[in-house]
Amino acid sequence: MIPLRDNILHKRMPIISVGLIILNFMVFIYEKMQVDYLREFLFKWGLVPLKILSSDFTLFEKIIPFITSIFLHGSWFHLISNCWFIWIFADNVEDRLGHFNFLMFFILCGIGANISHLIMNLNSPLPAVGASGAISGVLGAYFILFPFSRILTLIPFFIFWEIVEIPAFIYLGMWFLLQFLNGIAFSHQTMFYGGVAWWAHIGGFLTGIFLLNFFLKSNKKRRQRL
Repeated sequence: MIPLRDNILHKRMPIISVGLIILNFMVFIYEKMQVDYLREFLFKWGLVPLKILSSDFTLFEKIIPFITSIFLHGSWFHLISNCWFIWIFADNVEDRLGHFNFLMFFILCGIGANISHLIMNLNSPLPAVGASGAISGVLGAYFILFPFSRILTLIPFFIFWEIVEIPAFIYLGMWFLLQFLNGIAFSHQTMFYGGVAWWAHIGGFLTGIFLLNFFLKSNKKRRQRL
């Protein structure tokens, strides 16, 4: 199911959401420039579970990938699909949380997603990269904040394509169920052969739901002070 747009207009310019899209594109272009050192580059800045658990690296080298890996991507499709989800879902969440809070929320969701991936892939020697874990946190927040918004969705069915409006709680509920089922089915493959980091998506989504109330309260207090 490919989301095309939702039916909720943002009230303020989503400067952080747009900034994250631009930043991801800039980092990916820089990443593609590392032609001769791409493997080393991804191993250094991506999240490699075996590296995190190894005693051969400094604490800084183990911690920084929890953040830097969020802004790396494996392909143009990976990058564009992630930025597309930011474009559709992040603006409304940023509206509710405020610009700075949303940025912190996004990064913390990415960290939560990476921790989830680490726990479920302790023996993996492969670097995990991508903003999808952090974006999953945004989807979790959207699921709570706007459950009855309508998501215009493109549904491919063999040679037929159907466009329908789906309530957000159904669309995101189905999305989460798909991540969970795939996480169970393909855990071994992801750990040793790569692919989609399903458990990062699950962890990010749950992190977003858990953190949402704290950030809503923080934004409310800030507005009261203003």
